[in-house]
This record gives sequence, C-alpha cells and structure tokens, in this order.
Amino acid sequence: MSQLFEAPQLAADDVVVIEEIHSIRDQLASVLRPPKRWTGGLRRTSQARAIQGSNSIEGYTITEQDAAAAVEDEPPLSADERTWAEIVAYRRVLTYVVSFGAEPGFEIDESSIRSMHFMLLEHELSKSPGRYRTGSIYVQDEANRRTMYEGPEPAVVPDLMRELAASLSSRDGEAMVRAAMAHLNLVMIHPFRDGNGRMARALQTMVLAQDQVLEPTFSSIEEWLGHNTQHYYNVLAATGGGAWHPDRSTRLWVKFNLRAHHMQAQTLRRRVAEAESQWTLIDSLISQHGLPDRAGDAIFDALLGLRITRPSYVKRSEVEDRTATRDLARLVELGLLEPHGQTRARYYTAGALLREQMQKLRDQRVALKDPYPGLISEITADAAQPGFW
Repeated sequence: MSQLFEAPQLAADDVVVIEEIHSIRDQLASVLRPPKRWTGGLRRTSQARAIQGSNSIEGYTITEQDAAAAVEDEPPLSADERTWAEIVAYRRVLTYVVSFGAEPGFEIDESSIRSMHFMLLEHELSKSPGRYRTGSIYVQDEANRRTMYEGPEPAVVPDLMRELAASLSSRDGEAMVRAAMAHLNLVMIHPFRDGNGRMARALQTMVLAQDQVLEPTFSSIEEWLGHNTQHYYNVLAATGGGAWHPDRSTRLWVKFNLRAHHMQAQTLRRRVAEAESQWTLIDSLISQHGLPDRAGDAIFDALLGLRITRPSYVKRSEVEDRTATRDLARLVELGLLEPHGQTRARYYTAGALLREQMQKLRDQRVALKDPYPGLISEITADAAQPGFW
C-alpha cells in the first residue's frame, strides 16, 4: 500500500481542461520547433521568469532584469549578495533540469534529486546540501508566530523518498498530473533542511520535461506560481491539513495545477503572437535605417523588457568589441535604445519608440480564460478551516 499522496480520479471538467491545454501546447510546439529568430529571446525570458517566480515564493525577490542576467551569467544590477547566491544556484538546478530532463532514457531517481539539492545549496554547506534531514521540521508563519505545517518524522523520510523516486519511473497517465503529484509529495515529505519548495517545483518541471511536448523551459509553471503565491500556499494548506496526511484528497491540488498550466499556456501563446508582431516591426526598422541584421536580437530583447549589455551583444552576435560599441551607439542615436550608466557598467533598455510599441501590444491584450472559474474561492474557503496550514 502506498505511503504517499495519490492522484485523484479526474472529473469530466478536468478532462476538458487537459484537452484544451494539449491543444494549446500542440499549437505552440508546431510554432516553436522550426527555427525562428525570436525563440532564443523567448527561451531566455521564460527561464528568467521561472527563476524569478520560484525564488520569489521563498522571499528571494529580484527584478526581471536580474533574473535575465542570471540566465546570461552576467552580474546583477540590484540584487544583494545573499539573494544573488540563491538565484545563481537555482539557475544551475534549472540548467540541469533543462539539459537532462528530456534526454531519452533519463530516469529521475534519488541520486538525481539529491544532486539537484546539492546544486541548490552547495554555497551553504551548513544546510546539509544533498542530505536528508535528521530532525523534525516545521514551516512557520513568522508574522503570527505559529506552525503552519509539520513534516513527517525524520526516520520515515528515506523510505518515503525511495517510494517517491520509484513512482517517478512510471510514465503512465497524464504527465501534468504526475508532475503535480511529484511536486506535492516532495514538498509534503519536506526531506531536506532547506530548499524543499524550490526543489519540489524544479522536480515538477523535470517530470514535465519527460513528456517532450514542449521543451522544459516552456512547459514550466514556476512563473505562474510565483505570481500567485498566496493561492499556492492556500491550496497546499487545503490539501495538507497542517501535517503529513497522505490519505487526504488531492482533488483541489490537481485542479489548481491544471489551471496554472492552462493559464501559463495561454500566456505563452500570447507572447508567441506578440513576438511575431515585434519582428515585423524589427525587420521594418532594420530596412528603414540600414541596420545590420544582428541588431535585431538586441532590439527584440529590449522589446521583451530586458537589458542589453555590450558583452552579451558581443557573445550573441559574434562581433568584435568595437563593432558592438558602434552598433549600440547607432541604436541609441535612433532612439531605439536608451543607455544607463557609464563605461563597464553601462547597459541599454528600450527607447521611447520601442516603449510605445510595447504599450500598444499590452493595450491589445485580451483577458486570459479561467478554466475553473470557482476554484480559487473554493481553495480559499477550505484553507481557512481551523487546523489547516
């Protein structure tokens, strides 16, 4: 008999939502798989937003600019030293997930989970990276000074993790449900002294990567969870009941995750459509001003709200420093980029013309469709019950 939380029987509305998600993802895959000039920019921003979202849940808050800098292995603009160490560590974990998750024959086992945890916390050896906890663990509400969740006894953690790892070898059933259950079980087992939330979310992304419909960077829901942190906490509360209760229903948890997938897929679909519109503008600007084609990548990054630095421009366009300096100066002269800072610290963001285009696209956006209109209210009501996390 299983000692873990088990997936619920899917209801008719869940099946409809899953079919809708697959339909959107199939459309996206057909667009994203063929080489496109703009997929690199979308990939970088998607990974940056996943890093930003997952870490913000744990209180490590950074700007989207700094998250993008982490992806590019560049220094931050504003993040403090401690926060930056956590961000860079999580980037390593996600790089591992993206690199190996979709590899044919790759299996997620205890060794890979513990290796991911070591990558996450190797900068703080006092937190026992890669090793299971040997003491009790509690999740505290610092504001109210109360215990929100108590993990299972440390003596049962190795057995629970072995069962969790064994369950991950199965590819039966819907991947989004399997990934949600992997997330739930790891975060509820709370096997490590620290980093359990980020590990659970990274594990979910790795299980999704094995589905191979969309590449891992685009199938993650970490960005969505980061933007909906309180709802995320509430559904864990409603599901967990304050302690290790694997017999509790996981219905709300699975619906919450399916909703996140649906909303994230809609968001990505909108970004793809906007990218195609943005490149129409970029091609026009390049032709109008006689710009080199390589400048298009920098303009696109600016339209995505990212900063551009000379080193990143040199690396991506494969030109000499002097050529990069000349290209960037021309983009500033045309009002397409706006410079900030001096000498080595200088970076560039969207100029007035590009900001105007960005605002036009925002104004044209339509609201996302909520596949479960009453779900958040139900979760909030359940989480408010006495004794819940």
